[in-house]
Amino acid sequence: MAIILTEAEAKTLLQKVLSYSKADECEANLSGDVSGNIRYARNAVSTSGSRANQNLVVQSAFGKKVGVATIDEFDDASLEKVVRRAEELARLAPENPEHMPVLGPQTYLKSNGSFQSTANLSADARADAVAKSLALMGPQNLTAAGFMEDVHAYRAMMNSKGLFAYYPFTNVNFSLTVRTADGKGSGYVTRGYSDVNKLDTASLTRIAAQKAVASASAVALEPGKYTVILEATAAAVLMEQLFFNMDARSADEGRSFLSKPGGKTKLGEKIVDPRVTIYSDPTNAELPGSPWSGDGQAQERVTWIDKGVVRNMAYSRYWAQKQGKKPVPFPSNVIMAGGTASLEDMIKSTQRGILVTKLWYIREVDPQTLLNTGLTRDGTFYIENGKIKHAVKNFRFNESPVIMLNNLETLGKPERVVSTESDSNYLLPAMKIREFTFSSLSEAV
Repeated sequence: MAIILTEAEAKTLLQKVLSYSKADECEANLSGDVSGNIRYARNAVSTSGSRANQNLVVQSAFGKKVGVATIDEFDDASLEKVVRRAEELARLAPENPEHMPVLGPQTYLKSNGSFQSTANLSADARADAVAKSLALMGPQNLTAAGFMEDVHAYRAMMNSKGLFAYYPFTNVNFSLTVRTADGKGSGYVTRGYSDVNKLDTASLTRIAAQKAVASASAVALEPGKYTVILEATAAAVLMEQLFFNMDARSADEGRSFLSKPGGKTKLGEKIVDPRVTIYSDPTNAELPGSPWSGDGQAQERVTWIDKGVVRNMAYSRYWAQKQGKKPVPFPSNVIMAGGTASLEDMIKSTQRGILVTKLWYIREVDPQTLLNTGLTRDGTFYIENGKIKHAVKNFRFNESPVIMLNNLETLGKPERVVSTESDSNYLLPAMKIREFTFSSLSEAV
């Protein structure tokens, strides 16, 4: 059987699975993906490979007793076996007090997340993309280490109430670190796309190489509060700490940065600069997302923060029912509106500040303020009188995205970036922030 099933093929298979069910309710989730990758280090390819995977997950319920079983064999006997196993487990399971019945048929938005260019990407094409990157290393005596991975996949689900959902998608992520021969300079770049035709490895390599060369003679700068320009890749790892915590239940229960005393929340309140608008939209052409969530709910365009004001939080179906609210699933993509400034514009407008390429090793310090700590890396530069003056040694920072977005000076143009912490793709702008807190120096390159 093919790994990537068409919508009709997936529907036929799932109908067969559900035909075996004897449970009160049954839900079947089907997935398949074909991925390829190429890794290089010390200016030579070290590994190249591909993987094909397919899975069927069956969830059976008798009342509030639920069992789940998984299989990767799709002959009739195996399909019936996995359904029976899920039912056996359900009968043995204790009742889940928060179990919700499966949904009926839903209406989904149209999201175009699958591109033949990426689906058809060959090992030769990956090698050519890497060759273009490596060709730039020799003339400058630089060393590259990078990774490129692409995936062609689909997800489908069907349940005993007649719901059916299907979504095919593609993605390619590219990341690269370039070092100088003496190991003192390091530059980094990463990008992700649904359409591999948008990936230009040579152009991205030039960015990383320039940062590596420029950072080779870094000098120490005293920690403290600085005006900081966060490139979009650096901003992503802090912003996703905010995205991940837009949950109504944790806010209602007093465990969140959106909580207030007395069991109240900050819904409807201004929490950040009025230039900040954050939303999700599965139909976005630059960052398409699944039009349905894991439990089959329809994903819609949702504005989470509008001009600095909290407008929505994510409600699970259980918590929405308990609170008398409309369910709002966690989004399948996140987008932040930006401004018109280029990175060069931000640098020119800065009298004294620091340009940050990358933040990494992020750790939560205080969930109720979203205070996080981490380190800069792979290209940190001192700006004076509107120009990059020299590289600086890396810092440890202590900062909250909420505080950061209240100290906003300028927003750049949104671009698709990959988080170095989660590998998630976002559409975000670069940001110029005042009074960003660097707590100590780091000797790491």
